[in-house]
Parts: sequence; structure tokens; C-alpha cells
Amino acid sequence: MTDPVSLPVRKAGRGRPILLLHGWTCHGGFFAPQFEGLVDRFHLLAPDLPGHGAAPRTHLTIEAAADAVHALIAERGLDRPLVVGWSMGAAVAWSLIARHGTKNLGGLIVIDMSPKVLNDEIWKLGQKNGLDAARNARILAAMEANWPAYAPAVARNIYADGGALEARTRDEIVRNDPHAMTEMWRSLTAQDFRGLMPKIDIPVVVARGALSKIYAAATAEWIAGQVPGAEIVAFAASGHAPHLEEPEAFNAMLAHAAT
Repeated sequence: MTDPVSLPVRKAGRGRPILLLHGWTCHGGFFAPQFEGLVDRFHLLAPDLPGHGAAPRTHLTIEAAADAVHALIAERGLDRPLVVGWSMGAAVAWSLIARHGTKNLGGLIVIDMSPKVLNDEIWKLGQKNGLDAARNARILAAMEANWPAYAPAVARNIYADGGALEARTRDEIVRNDPHAMTEMWRSLTAQDFRGLMPKIDIPVVVARGALSKIYAAATAEWIAGQVPGAEIVAFAASGHAPHLEEPEAFNAMLAHAAT
């Protein structure tokens, strides 16, 4: 393992630490509603993961991101933080557990994610659109060849009802570095955490948007069936980002999990 990259971190508040890990193409600022609603009760930290936001355009793998988060927890002396992983952030959290265990973690909230993004002949609980290895190879080529043309589709799939949220997100996503996004997507879609699920021994909440365009309800149900004691919380009006689409309800759930 090489020395972990140092991650820029948004932080505020005092109390129980909550570590917020963003999704692919986004950054820690996408947890603004959690900072606004919970800062008076909790110590919130939202790093920019490698290749995203203000983070270095190096160490472009899920494993490197996990090692960087592990280092961040140690450096800041975080006492068993509740980790919130949104989409790619959940993959980073799972990699963190696979590589470093759970002894320094107090719980995990998974937001709309599959332990294996790609579908194959047997596994059908990856992305709802049937994404498989062959199609993914074409997508990777398209990303790096013309990111500004590809990026709007990413924003379009995040929200149940696009509107202003989609427009703002599209503008953010287009500004990303094409190579960094391609490499992080390549690493993300190579992951398979299915075997890890029964070994997770901390409290887990699977938060899903009932209107998600990316993952089916059956994916959340599979995770909850594999992780001992895990529970599902569904957000009826949300797509892939309930923390942004229904922030008050999400913050209430988060506060309950953190107390």
C-alpha cells in the first residue's frame, strides 16, 4: 500500500462524528443540506474523494480512496464515526471495511448503491439499465473522448424530478476532469463487495430512493438480507439522492442513526 493521498475536507459542528462520502462526479459540497440541518448536533466531515472537487487527480481507485479515508479518520482522531456512503461513497466505505475492518467505525448508511455495479449472466442487481462489462467498455471510451457530451446524462439519472437540482448538478459534473472521472468509474465498476456483506458487524441502514433510476428495490433488499441486522429506509419522493431530494426526512433518519 502506498502512502494515502491527503483529502480536502469540509467540516463543521461538534459531537458525534458523521463522515459523509460523496458519489461519483460529485464532491463533499453535495452534502450541504446535512451541514445546514445537523451542524448544531454533530461533527460533520465531507471529504472530496480522489479526482473529485479539490482533491488531487491522483490515486484514482476505490481502494486508494478507502485508504485515504482510513488515514483521515486516524489523523483527526475520529471516535467511531457514522459513515454515510452515497453511491460511489458506499463503495469506498465497503472498501474501507474490507481493507481496514470495522473496529474504528460506529455504523454505516448506504445510499442507493449495489455491491456490484455491473450485471452478468447470474447477477442482475447491478444498475437497472442492465449495464454489463461489454457496454461498460463502450461507456468508458465515450467518457474520455467527450466528457461534456456524456456528463448531462449522469445528472439526468440522479434525481426523480430534475428541475433546478439537475441543472445545478449538470453544471458541476461537466467541470470534472475527464481522465479522473473515467479512471474512478473504471475502478468503481471493477468492484465486487457481495462476499463482504455477511461480515459487516456494525449497524447498517440501507437508504434507497423509491424512484431511483439507477438501482432497484431488490438491490437494497438483497443487501439488507445479507448484512446482519441491516434495515432499509425508503424515501418515497426521491431518486438516487434522497439526502438532496428529501433532506429533512433524510436528516431525521441520519440523526436517529447517530444517536
